[in-house]
Amino acid sequence: NLVILDRIDNPAAIAELKAINPKVTISFYPYDVTTPLSETTKLLNTIFAQLKTVDVLINGAGILDDHQIERTIAVNFTGLVNTTTAILDFWDKRKGGPGGVICNIGSVTGFNAIYQVPVYCASKAAVVSFTQSIA
Repeated sequence: NLVILDRIDNPAAIAELKAINPKVTISFYPYDVTTPLSETTKLLNTIFAQLKTVDVLINGAGILDDHQIERTIAVNFTGLVNTTTAILDFWDKRKGGPGGVICNIGSVTGFNAIYQVPVYCASKAAVVSFTQSIA
């Protein structure tokens, strides 16, 4: 199973993925990573009810637009934290969950900031710190 959560539905891309391996079931759910934690949890309830388990979460949403400070932080960091926090409740082994793997997509600018895009760099540094903290 492959579940894609994104703001934009791209049937052509999904068909291309299905053609690579027809044995894989691909599902698409509309999702804006900036949605509140409660909405993310509702969506994950739907997904887990259908699939029973999810093994890997790839947090790959990101934007680079320092003119949109709040949106950059919301997409690059807050959304990643909310999605991670929501799935951890389903995976918590102390509650009988199966565990899982999280892959948070960062940037080299999270380690080595550049002066041209300070907000982007800060949001990616936050991703690095958050990921290290929960590792």
